[in-house]
Amino acid sequence: MTRISIIAQKTLTILNLLPLVWALLSHGVMSKNPVIIFLFSGKRKSGKDYITDMLQQRLDETQSKIIRLSGPIKRQFATDNGLDYSHLLTASDYKEKYRLDMIAWSEAKRTQDTGFFIRAAIDMYEGSKYPIWIVSDMRRQSDLAWFPQHYDNIIYTVRITASEAARKQRGWTFTSGVDDAESECDLDNITDWNQEVDNSNCSGIVELLDHLTTLCNDKLNNLQ
Repeated sequence: MTRISIIAQKTLTILNLLPLVWALLSHGVMSKNPVIIFLFSGKRKSGKDYITDMLQQRLDETQSKIIRLSGPIKRQFATDNGLDYSHLLTASDYKEKYRLDMIAWSEAKRTQDTGFFIRAAIDMYEGSKYPIWIVSDMRRQSDLAWFPQHYDNIIYTVRITASEAARKQRGWTFTSGVDDAESECDLDNITDWNQEVDNSNCSGIVELLDHLTTLCNDKLNNLQ
């Protein structure tokens, strides 16, 4: 084999490995990130988005990132159906109008691959660049199982609850096919959360944020 053919063969081998290396880097496998992952769960209008936004505001934006598992779902659903993606991200009537169709569409995708949207969300929000991940919308037991399988010993789970009266004051109304669907109910019987907070009247939120901020600072200090 000539020197040129050897170089060509090695070059081809490297090129063939590039997609694998990129995949590993994008999922943090060859990176020190993440160092802690917060998994938030809660019913509609329980206030989990508000709380995760507040946590993000307390942290250095170069060190932390909110990862919404619904992000790639809504983006692809919007693309496939000619909808406004930015409106689907808000807590609006526009999103509620398409919620049922979006749930059915995403369930079909998830049946084929339970980690499909999780990996897509990590890529979409460039998770490998940040040591702190704030996953704001855990909805299924399969989601809850996926993270420890891939990122063991750095998971902290938080369940946000609120009374129906409080949720109604925030605009919630029961919707058949949504509030009784797996996407809302699959985590109802899970009890082994690292922390569970009643957000009916916002009491305890400051203490929760203080505790999570301390956890983040401890993890970041260990990197130094």
